Amino acid sequence: MTRIVSWLLGTATAVTLLFSYHTSTSGPATASETVVAAPAAPQPSGSGTATTVTGSTASTRWGDVQVSITVTDGKITAVDVPEYPTENGKDREINADALPVLTQETLAAQSADIDMVSGATVTSQGYLQSLQSALDKAGL
Repeated sequence: MTRIVSWLLGTATAVTLLFSYHTSTSGPATASETVVAAPAAPQPSGSGTATTVTGSTASTRWGDVQVSITVTDGKITAVDVPEYPTENGKDREINADALPVLTQETLAAQSADIDMVSGATVTSQGYLQSLQSALDKAGL
C-alpha cells in the first residue's frame, strides 16, 4: 500500500512540474537587433509601384510580433518582420527557424491562410494576427 501511495504522489508531482515548465521568457525585439526578411521577388518590367504596409503589433505571451509586407500590382512581393521575441537564446533559436518558414509560406499563399510552425506556436499566432492586419490595410 505504501508503494502505491508513493507512486501516485511521485506521478502527480512529475505531471505538475511538466505542465508548469515554461519554455522561454521574452520581450519585444529592439530596433538594433537582426531583422528577418524574405528577399523581394523579381519584378517584371513595367510593374507598378511597390507599397509597404505595416500591420499592427500583436502582443503575445513571449513578446510583440509585427509584420510588414510589400505589395506590387496587388501581390505580396516581400515580407519583413521588424519586431519579434528575442529576449533569450531559445527565442532567437526558435524564431530563426520559424520566421523564414512563415515568410515563405506567406509569399507562396499570397494570404494569411498559412500553417503555423510547430514549436513556434505563440510567434506564429502573433505573426498571423499582424499579417492579417497588414493585408487589411493593403486592401488584399
